[in-house]
Amino acid sequence: MIKVKNMSDTIAAIATGMSVSAIGIVRVSGDRTLEFASRLFVPASGKDLGECEDRRLIYGRLSDVNGETLDICLCTVSRAPNSYTGEDTAEFQCHGSPVILRAVLDSLFTLGARQALPGEFTKRAFLNGKIELTAAEAVADIIDAETAESVKNAAGQLSGVIDERLSGIYSDLADISSHYHAVLDYPDEDIEPFVLEDYLSKMKEIASVLTRLLSSFERGKLMRSGIPAVIAGKPNVGKSSLMNALLGYDRAIVTHIPGTTRDTIEEKLILGGLCLRLTDTAGIRETDDAVESIGVERSRKAMSGADLVIAVIDGSTEPDEEDYEIIRNAEKANKGIVIVSKQDISETDFSIDTVLPVVRLSSVTGQGMDELERTISEMFPLPDVPAGEILTNSRHADAAGRALDYMNAAIEAMTEGRTPDIVLTETEGAMQAIGELSGRTVREDITDRIFERFCVGK
Repeated sequence: MIKVKNMSDTIAAIATGMSVSAIGIVRVSGDRTLEFASRLFVPASGKDLGECEDRRLIYGRLSDVNGETLDICLCTVSRAPNSYTGEDTAEFQCHGSPVILRAVLDSLFTLGARQALPGEFTKRAFLNGKIELTAAEAVADIIDAETAESVKNAAGQLSGVIDERLSGIYSDLADISSHYHAVLDYPDEDIEPFVLEDYLSKMKEIASVLTRLLSSFERGKLMRSGIPAVIAGKPNVGKSSLMNALLGYDRAIVTHIPGTTRDTIEEKLILGGLCLRLTDTAGIRETDDAVESIGVERSRKAMSGADLVIAVIDGSTEPDEEDYEIIRNAEKANKGIVIVSKQDISETDFSIDTVLPVVRLSSVTGQGMDELERTISEMFPLPDVPAGEILTNSRHADAAGRALDYMNAAIEAMTEGRTPDIVLTETEGAMQAIGELSGRTVREDITDRIFERFCVGK
């Protein structure tokens, strides 16, 4: 059971950040919400705020604790249990001046509210049974999402897609366990005999679902964090020009002098619906320059840690041994692609000895850029699971992996003819792991770590 801390406190926070904006929101939740909100906000209708309808935008005057007007704005109230947190809540929707928002928050603190911790509103929603844990985590994921696929998956989790799938598995395992214990504990009752083999197909089906969920994690991890990608090649082959073309602005210095880039340059960009954490590296070559040699070593290290290596060769000259060394390193990576650059000035049409896809392009004219985008997108296809069922963090994957291990052990014990109690011990271990994933049995320290990564006010 999760122990609840300070749930009697009324908490408040600015939910929209402290930069100047058109609208700013201050959020309040807790037992004294209506008391505090009524002290600061007077509806234009003349009604007391406590008499106004739930979940309706109310127009009125917002003041500080001394009665000085801060803003003419909107307020909405949601009474427990029909609110996001399951408690009485209120939101002041003000003009987006940081000065106004700070003054509203200070007034609430004066009245007795305290500053909400990061993610505390969503944590209270979870602890009050308003939202499942995977859905709560999806709140942070949808805020941090950088691609359309990330948004769709987080929205699916927020709507309960994974929870629904896990609830079905948990219920099936609970049925198996309860049937066994009912027969064991009440032998004189008229209960249908427990025959372990009757459940074998169901257990294999559960293991298959867990396998499919777990197999989505590698792609989900890239969806959430971005794909580490490195542009590698000899000096002056067009690496920095390619990076600038992909970004749409001059991020890297481009000159005709070999060795201009002496350190790695990192940027994020969206390409083909994917978020790439793109690194432009120093040109790889043998050099006596101490500074450049450090850059070359960093380039090699970046290549070894990348999920995608983009090997660039100069399209105006035949590839040499140094080019092929870089291409072979790209072939060893998780994914690789060869770029033949400078097609706007090249008249050569040589072939490349590689198993990797080859794209000929010009960073100057844009020729081949669409093909590059399409090729990279095809390298990282989405798993064949519905949006919302892609596992995106290591906590999910760890729990799903342990549940699968338990299920495989249970199936093995069953097929080897072991006694039902041994099989049931494994299935109950799977239930425990699934409960951790969904939040049924998760420990308080794990819950704290989950919500610490949220922004304040969420």
